[in-house]
Amino acid sequence: STTTTTTSTKAMADSSNTSMGSSTTPTPAPAVTTVDIARNLEDVRSRIATAVKSSSRDNDSNNDNDSVQLVAVSKTKPIEYLLDAYHQGNQRVFGENYVQELIGKAEEMKDLDGIVWHFIGPLQSNKANALVKKVVPNASKLCIETVATQKLANKLNNAMEELNNANANSDDKDKDKKQLLDIFVQVNTSGEDTKSGVAPSMVSELCESIMTTCPHLYLRGLMTIGAPGDTGCFDTLRQCRDELLSSDAVVAGAAGGDGGGGVEGEKRKFELSMGMSGDFEEAIARGATNVRVGSTVFGARDYSNK
Repeated sequence: STTTTTTSTKAMADSSNTSMGSSTTPTPAPAVTTVDIARNLEDVRSRIATAVKSSSRDNDSNNDNDSVQLVAVSKTKPIEYLLDAYHQGNQRVFGENYVQELIGKAEEMKDLDGIVWHFIGPLQSNKANALVKKVVPNASKLCIETVATQKLANKLNNAMEELNNANANSDDKDKDKKQLLDIFVQVNTSGEDTKSGVAPSMVSELCESIMTTCPHLYLRGLMTIGAPGDTGCFDTLRQCRDELLSSDAVVAGAAGGDGGGGVEGEKRKFELSMGMSGDFEEAIARGATNVRVGSTVFGARDYSNK
């Protein structure tokens, strides 16, 4: 296939962030990418819209492209690719697998509006604190999709509590606004030893525990990777979600009384993060609300530095 070359330029920092005495911010030289990222994003969004329309979903509100969020998985990709996706492809939600890589990219892109980072790789509990405290202040939102233990949830909750306390003691105009860290609970729907995640039979118990003990976290839903070619994994995740929706803790969360972040009088919803480049259309047909697409957007990955 033909490869199209596109160029992208790092966004100029907001004038309010320029150094004292400097009237202008120099524009860096264009960075050249060898993938037509904007076109790839357009194609993926079109495929998402088609998949939504052709599937039987729970309600009419799912019959539009906005109902399925595209997480552009940018792990191992240079910052120029993300900037191209942001400026030329209007992409705001990115997925990363490695803590230090995400921290670095968040720092480089902190002056861009609307950036949402999804961490989708294995997260050791001893790295949770650094991830939260170095990314949350540099982004519109951080979401951790790979929570599979109460220990990790506690670490994330503690980090957010400390961050909120620090903000409360600052001069920030929004210091009284408590931030919640979005999380997904990862489920091992395939039963493979090589896959991370809580067993389907333990999902409700873990989610209920997190919702009642971690007031600085907001449980958005469930996530799975699944086995290649096994669409039954998607059905399993949906079944886990349905069971969770009937649990007592979720009913309590819908009333806004716990760490689930529920709003009184509002029905609690849980998202499903499932589906990647090779199977996201099948995942959408089975109820996915978030799909994680990487190589189809950014091209094949280079792991030589990982």
